[in-house]
Amino acid sequence: MSKTLLIYERAVPINKTRHGSWGVKVDNDFGFAKKLNSMPLLAQEFRSAVHEYPIVFAGVKDHVMPAVLLGFREDENLYVDEAGKWGGQYIPAFARRYPYVFSSNDQGQTLTLCIDEEFSGLSEQGEGERLFTDDGEQTAYLKGVLEFQTEFQRLFQRTQAFCKRLQELELLEPMQAQLKLKSGEQVSIGGFMAINRDRVKELPAAMFSELAVVDELELIYLHLQSMQNVRELASRIKLDLGDVVGRGNATDSLDEPATQASADESSSTAAKPKTASKKKSPVKKKTVNKKLN
Repeated sequence: MSKTLLIYERAVPINKTRHGSWGVKVDNDFGFAKKLNSMPLLAQEFRSAVHEYPIVFAGVKDHVMPAVLLGFREDENLYVDEAGKWGGQYIPAFARRYPYVFSSNDQGQTLTLCIDEEFSGLSEQGEGERLFTDDGEQTAYLKGVLEFQTEFQRLFQRTQAFCKRLQELELLEPMQAQLKLKSGEQVSIGGFMAINRDRVKELPAAMFSELAVVDELELIYLHLQSMQNVRELASRIKLDLGDVVGRGNATDSLDEPATQASADESSSTAAKPKTASKKKSPVKKKTVNKKLN
């Protein structure tokens, strides 16, 4: 997990003085994630990710987050091929938001949109999607990016609240697994956490009910179900990823899976996450700097 933020080599605040004529070429190249063997996942994404990724938890103390396993060995992402194509139906929002990210100098109270200036698709000549118009106004593309990042941040806070609850209930435990691949190679998986199913069963009825009301009980069981995908992940070591390619970019909706399916297919097959109507976990409001000047 410590390597995830290293995909940003030089994140710089976006402003019209510096980036007024710059553009971004959106080509769905995920080569930047080629060496990430895990990636943060929002709670909102569990329903979309559960069908193909093992969902685990990583981090310490107040920084525990869900993550999808993408490989077993260091610097191994079994979902990204040599051409940078994503070989899976669902692409996590963490990957889709690149090359953009929020930064803050006041403990997260004010958020400023940044872009990785080392991103290969960035063009100082204005090729691709322009960030600003000739009049210095934000383009529709940049406004879409800002909305995506703002929604990502909101759901990130809700995910943190979910993880905090798991810690308070002492449901997480270290995860260790040994796998023997078809090649005979022994692979050890560690450094992550999983929810203890027996501890969930022992929860008081009142807490069980409370978790169900805010949809967190569903998240718990989606996580447990996803652990069956470890063997599917192992099978990808011999899989030609060029046969299955996902898509998605930093302006896609967080509520709809970024998949290979057409818009009509997605609407009929993709389950949208529920919105809890009662007892939502408290979320602190952030101020987003939308001026970018």
